[in-house]
Amino acid sequence: MDASIISALSALAGATIGGLTSVVGAWWTQQKQVTAQELAQDKLRRQELYKEFIEDASKTYGDALQHEKTDVSALVGIYTRISRMRVLYSLKVVESAEQVARAIVDAYLAPNVSFPELRDMMEKGQLDPLRVFAEACRAELRGTSFPLSSG
Repeated sequence: MDASIISALSALAGATIGGLTSVVGAWWTQQKQVTAQELAQDKLRRQELYKEFIEDASKTYGDALQHEKTDVSALVGIYTRISRMRVLYSLKVVESAEQVARAIVDAYLAPNVSFPELRDMMEKGQLDPLRVFAEACRAELRGTSFPLSSG
């Protein structure tokens, strides 16, 4: 073989390898960016659902402490959110959300709570049925890289 042909083939092979490396590198970078965006969007969806649940459950729990008439539509909304969580999120989050719902139902079944009783409940740490739920959410949000159905 002529040295000029070998030289030309070497240059062509080098250009091809360099081009492929560039294309593969760009593709890999793009895939990493898409994955990061998907994780960020998933985290935002989780945060929004958690926020909605916390707001609704807090209002309903407050209502349950002061009213004997059950707000069934609010309870349905809470269970709807729990069902959404059950499809997408960890068992720990779902179980803690179900505990919140049970606390709300129990509060509706109990007699109304007076203001001094509220203070006693607060001092004993009994006024925050959402604490375990919030901690489970925080733990899940910190570990969003694990599979969604894991417990």
